[in-house]
Amino acid sequence: MTDEDILHRIQSLVDEEHAIRTSGEARDPVRLAHLEEALDQCWDLLRQRRAQREFHGDPAAASPRDTTTVEHYLQ
Repeated sequence: MTDEDILHRIQSLVDEEHAIRTSGEARDPVRLAHLEEALDQCWDLLRQRRAQREFHGDPAAASPRDTTTVEHYLQ
């Protein structure tokens, strides 16, 4: 997966989240939670790949982390 692939996935998830939040229909909180988790995972993977590249590593060595790890980062 390339950075471009990840960015396309992020855009797709954002578009879906926006569609759900702005629709006149009942919101699906379970689906929204899933979208937020998937977005966090994508952003984390992109950050890993960029860090690998910055420190002369192999971006392909980056791998998606599970949602439990990603969701419990301190900010």
